[in-house]
Amino acid sequence: MKVARDLMVEVTSLKRDEYVTRARQILRDDVYREIYITDDQGHLRGMIDITDVLRVTDTRSNVTIAGFIRDVSGISPDTPLEEAASAILKAGTDSIPVSAGNGKFIGSILLRDLFPILVSRHEITGLVRDAMTEDVVCCNTGDSIQKVYSLITDTGYASLPIVRGKELLGVISRRDLVENGGIRRSLGNSTRTQVNKVMTTPVITATPDMQVSEASHLLVSHDISRMPVVSEGTVVGILDRHDVLRTIVKKA
Repeated sequence: MKVARDLMVEVTSLKRDEYVTRARQILRDDVYREIYITDDQGHLRGMIDITDVLRVTDTRSNVTIAGFIRDVSGISPDTPLEEAASAILKAGTDSIPVSAGNGKFIGSILLRDLFPILVSRHEITGLVRDAMTEDVVCCNTGDSIQKVYSLITDTGYASLPIVRGKELLGVISRRDLVENGGIRRSLGNSTRTQVNKVMTTPVITATPDMQVSEASHLLVSHDISRMPVVSEGTVVGILDRHDVLRTIVKKA
């Protein structure tokens, strides 16, 4: 049976006096949404989230990450995967740090790697309507990038649906905001680039009456973290990896 060490990946860690621009560069170039912070002895001292990084838009900022560090608890290399999933749920993150017996940070487990294994390992029951989040924050196609940026940083969501009226047209993710140089330039000046110019289409969706197991396989096969739930063309909810994990952990 696989445990934490089997999925652990080595990741870059930072010190508290390093610049936010350094963190943004790492998050833009890699798949991670969190960076872990260590002291001079390599012990885990917290984490910084991609949403925190988005709050600083200046490409030459001398702001350090010290003021953005959040507390986080690590797991051991021998931790069962279901316990690792519970730790991710508790932390509300997309990864969990792994520490050796001496307390030194040695890597992390990414939810995107853990999720497919748990989906294949467990029988997932129930309907999407019972697992989804109903309170959906959406953007309109005419909204500016600045407005969307503010919504993503304020809510902390990984992505937001883009609608026209009640019709779902696309999605935009916080990674789009970090990776796309044109978007970053729009954030740094007074231009009003509209979100429909940069949103992702078509959108992978679920329906309220779909089985959570089927929706879970959509998340896995398309390697997406969350997807809109649509009924008669209208967004009625969001289903993400954490929603599915809650179902799995309850049954484990």
